Amino acid sequence: MVWRKNLLVPLIALTLALSALAGGGAASASTPTDAISAPSDLGAPGPYATAVEVGAVTTLYYPRDIARSDRRHPVIVWGNGTFAFPVVYRDLLLHWASQGFVVAAANTPQSNLGVSMRAGIDMLTRRNADPDSIFRDRVDLGHIGASGHSQGGAAAIVVGADPRVDTILPIQPGPLADINDVRVPALLLAGQNDSVVFPFLVKAFYNAADHIPAIYGELRGAGHFTVVGDPGPFAAPTTAWFRAHLMGDRTAGAEFLGSGCGICADTTTWSDVRRNGLATRFAYPTP
Repeated sequence: MVWRKNLLVPLIALTLALSALAGGGAASASTPTDAISAPSDLGAPGPYATAVEVGAVTTLYYPRDIARSDRRHPVIVWGNGTFAFPVVYRDLLLHWASQGFVVAAANTPQSNLGVSMRAGIDMLTRRNADPDSIFRDRVDLGHIGASGHSQGGAAAIVVGADPRVDTILPIQPGPLADINDVRVPALLLAGQNDSVVFPFLVKAFYNAADHIPAIYGELRGAGHFTVVGDPGPFAAPTTAWFRAHLMGDRTAGAEFLGSGCGICADTTTWSDVRRNGLATRFAYPTP
């Protein structure tokens, strides 16, 4: 495929550079805030200190004190770009964990089939039932989202056909997926200046998604690698989307719904936003 050949060289360079930058530590912590972040501040770290567990198939990013948590935490499964590993996206995945999500990131640089992402759900299902696990009864398996970048974005679309998944958020997804198989709401993110996965490729997924609530968002000035390292403009909208769909946060949902749609009015952050009819009429379920 021409797309894969074009993607190969920059992602090899990216992985080597960011692996050196991010380091290989198996555990980390973020500073908790005093209260749950307001939706206007979802780009900032959330209230949970975080931890990382590196496994053979899946790396988990999660609230550090999950064993003592008074709630169950929704799940996000993650797919990497070609030749990339979770450490490349460490800042974004830790950001979601700080907001109260359990993130199961596939340890594979070839995620397109979504096999390792589904394995993350299977693993958390076992850990949630294990009386000796810190995740015992603390994982909300009834609320699962799928996300990923580039090839992993395509994998998020593939995994979106899994009946356990409630929403998808592909970031600059490659073309090797069929969104017609998805039956859940989708937020499809593109970068205005992406020269690897051009915005028109992401729009093609949006145009084909007329059977589900779908939103297309194009981040102004973003390139293909803006999401890695410091996730910058991707942090707040992705967190808002998952809070809305997996936590029932209707204030966060106002970023995407109704005549007051926050991202629709924010032309500083977004160069193009499109919502289909099903998305404008969508009502978030209560968890």
